[in-house]
Amino acid sequence: MSHPRLVVVGSGWAGFYLAEYLSTTTYSVTIVSPRRTSAYTPLLASAACGLFNFYLAEEPVRSKTRKCRFIKANVLGVDFGSKSVHCAPAFEDDDTVSDQVFELGYDYLVLAPGCSPNTFETPGVAENALFMKNVSDAMAMRKLLFDLLEKASLPNCPPERKRELLHVAIVGGGPTGVEITAELDDLAQRELKDLYPEVAEYLRISIFDVAPYILGAYDQKLHEYANEALLRRNIAIETNSRIEKVDKHALYIKDKGRVPYGMLLWVTGNKATPLVMDLDVRKTEKGLVRILTDSHLRVFKSKGSDEVYDDIFALGDAADVQGASLPTTAEVAVQKAKYLVNFFNSRHSAHPISMPFTYRETQLVSYIGSHDGIIAGKGDREGWTGRSAWLAWRSGSVIWTRSWRNRVVILLTWLVNALFGKEIAKM
Repeated sequence: MSHPRLVVVGSGWAGFYLAEYLSTTTYSVTIVSPRRTSAYTPLLASAACGLFNFYLAEEPVRSKTRKCRFIKANVLGVDFGSKSVHCAPAFEDDDTVSDQVFELGYDYLVLAPGCSPNTFETPGVAENALFMKNVSDAMAMRKLLFDLLEKASLPNCPPERKRELLHVAIVGGGPTGVEITAELDDLAQRELKDLYPEVAEYLRISIFDVAPYILGAYDQKLHEYANEALLRRNIAIETNSRIEKVDKHALYIKDKGRVPYGMLLWVTGNKATPLVMDLDVRKTEKGLVRILTDSHLRVFKSKGSDEVYDDIFALGDAADVQGASLPTTAEVAVQKAKYLVNFFNSRHSAHPISMPFTYRETQLVSYIGSHDGIIAGKGDREGWTGRSAWLAWRSGSVIWTRSWRNRVVILLTWLVNALFGKEIAKM
């Protein structure tokens, strides 16, 4: 007797957790994703700046111990009537293969396609900016940084050109943008001063954001503390900045004009994927477009309907619970994935789960550089700052990592870095 076909769309935090823990003795599990690895997104900036090797910031979907099927493809659409997903192989460098579309049937469907970087349709961003969604982005950031340092080190490079080349412009003053800034500044103040003594002084970092202040998810006391700490380290914070366009060498900001840069990192938030936009299901009406689910994570049918699909679920950044909106974070995605794993794995047991999903709030933590951090308050407890907040944030590198092998290697790498410094130039 064949097992029910359970198709998971996406291999991010939610999709990968499902692949790891769904019972393959009960279901025939298939993961469909354009990426064969799942990135530990909170670790990408650390890996890019040399705290540990890149392979520790991602996990392959295929594994000897993971008995699910993996298909490297993009899901283009869902036929709810025939219970099938329309797929195209995800090989950008091979149009012949990518054009060979196929159908994949399902008995249960879990939608976790994630989101795309939001460029707000700003001209030139897609062509010239770096993003920070996966390990290949982190690798591109490190390569460009060292290329810029080498160009600035050439004997015929004038001082003004050095300043332009070594200006890192980070658009987005949320936790991701600030944490990238923090890791880059730590690298600049330590290793780069020794590796590039002639040009390290020219390296400068700027944060641009359209909001009136950075780290808006924190209370006023905490985001002001972070702002002051960054300014003390000569990091420029350009709030109320409206970027009109971008070219290969500069940002063009309303009321500020042309701002040259060497590296542009765009970390402003998310937008819905084409799949989410095209699905004929209920979606959120304000802000980020997300698939609406009930409290059991079942997808509502077409717009205006209060009926749900009993065999289709959605979670991760691409989905939200009606009446209980939650942020697009790894913590939310993993908690929903744990709920669905328990739901599916208990369906054929003596005690199937019938309780709705409930989110257990965790504290928001951000690193702001120089062994300093901020932690949001929870309940009656106020937030706090300092070295203990940094340690809490840094411990997440171990907590988020799924394999014990990677956890041990990360800890050993930190120890070696503490004793001998980062060997980032060799990585």
